[in-house]
Amino acid sequence: MLNRRRRAALVVGLGTMRLAELAWSSRNLRRAGSGSQAGRRSFPLMVAVNIGLFTWCVVPRRRRVPRGLEGLALTGLAAAAGLRLWVIASLGQTWNVKALVPEEMPVVTRGPYRWIRHPNYVAVAAEFACLPLAVGAYGEALVLSAANAAVLVPRIRAEEALLDRVPGYREAFAGVPRFVPRRRQTPVSDSQSRAESLPKPQ
Repeated sequence: MLNRRRRAALVVGLGTMRLAELAWSSRNLRRAGSGSQAGRRSFPLMVAVNIGLFTWCVVPRRRRVPRGLEGLALTGLAAAAGLRLWVIASLGQTWNVKALVPEEMPVVTRGPYRWIRHPNYVAVAAEFACLPLAVGAYGEALVLSAANAAVLVPRIRAEEALLDRVPGYREAFAGVPRFVPRRRQTPVSDSQSRAESLPKPQ
């Protein structure tokens, strides 16, 4: 399905989407005021890993990707893009890439946050796995996914430490898994839904 030109267009298109997200994040950060940033030291590493993703994937490769694998990778990319847009729409003006926790922050449990605590990280992980596969960069998919995980694990821990100090966050997300959705035992209440949770990065 993808020739070399289409592969390049795919990478450029996703890269453009990332730049648009950065612009939206910068706008939101200017409005956010003061707060605490989770994983401040890991943010430059996260930027570097993302640059590596698009740089490695835009390199032309003659390798043919099996149609089934290519279709699976493209489906995963479409799902990841949709999930990221859903996250941004759910968080609105509070979304940003730096995981800034404002001093006064309500808690969002709508959208994908009804089922998992970190949907944006799930979308990012899917991109790191699927984009290299779609362009025939099999080894790079493993290396980039491992690098992404190494950066995100400490960031998520730091983020959750900050979020646990936000009034109502721990109660609102009690029993909600981090990454893999499962059937909730009790529905989210209306009082819990009035929130706007921490913007998830990237």
